[in-house]
Amino acid sequence: MRSAAGQAEAMTPSPALRTKGLQKRYGDLEVVKTLDLEIEQGETFALLGPNGAGKSTTVEMLEGFRHRSGGEVEVLGVDPEHGDRVWRSRLGIVLQDLPEREAMHSFTVREQLSEQARYYPQARRVSEVIDLVGLGPKASSRIGTLSGGQRRRLDVALAIVGRPELLFLDEPTTGFDPEARREFWTLIRSLASSGTTIVLTTHYLDEAEQLADRVGIIVAGSLRELGPPATIGGAASRTPVVTWTDEYGSHERRTDEPAKLVAALRDQAGGEPHHLQIRRPNLEDVYLSLLNRTGNAKVASSGANPNQTANPNQTASVEPNEPLLEATA
Repeated sequence: MRSAAGQAEAMTPSPALRTKGLQKRYGDLEVVKTLDLEIEQGETFALLGPNGAGKSTTVEMLEGFRHRSGGEVEVLGVDPEHGDRVWRSRLGIVLQDLPEREAMHSFTVREQLSEQARYYPQARRVSEVIDLVGLGPKASSRIGTLSGGQRRRLDVALAIVGRPELLFLDEPTTGFDPEARREFWTLIRSLASSGTTIVLTTHYLDEAEQLADRVGIIVAGSLRELGPPATIGGAASRTPVVTWTDEYGSHERRTDEPAKLVAALRDQAGGEPHHLQIRRPNLEDVYLSLLNRTGNAKVASSGANPNQTANPNQTASVEPNEPLLEATA
């Protein structure tokens, strides 16, 4: 007869993916250093980090597209390096840059999805997928006539038509305008609410903050922070910041009692201080602070969203260019 602890263990679902001591080396260069990570079933997890930090290499090893140098990996109960066609049918993958296939341009959205659905044993209805990604008005349009945002929606549609248990999204909203990004967020939330496990990589910190149950920040091949977005960096990193100006210049002070400080400033100035702002540091502030502490803050404008602050993630990649593995038939 099983003990209560044994019964509880049997009832606890296994993680969607698990790594232990995951490593990737190219000669003496360690791109990923002994990474330990678990992502639960139904969780939306965002993996963050500057380019060249090992983020893309990590995801490619999880997807089974790149050999690891050491450690253990289990994705949906299978070692990705030995995943067969049945295992792959349980995954959905949206790459940052999907290869253009000229032949696809002559197919309509509905035709391409119908063709893709044939490869999956429990595919979603094509009409359902088209509506889910918001391509209803374009269902009969040729793929070659779609806009960039519509093509990205089609990429997601092709990835989810097989009803995947685990969905990898690599920079899904790069190049989207603010309205399109928020519409896309609604789609991702809908998939998450249906029980799909989602692994998201993004250069937009507000996107991770909005969508992810937990985030992991990888820097120089090591996982430096892990947890819910609101807890990353610890309580001290979320201390409110008060900024103002006076005749002596600009000032900034961190305090757990911002109202008390503002009252003192008001009394001192005999009125409202100039340019007064009170704000609590968000995920982007904490992330930038982490990169500054580790010497990895290289700020470059993303150019994708005119309302977005400069993006520290988009630096030149230094990860070696190793050929990817072929998908196992």
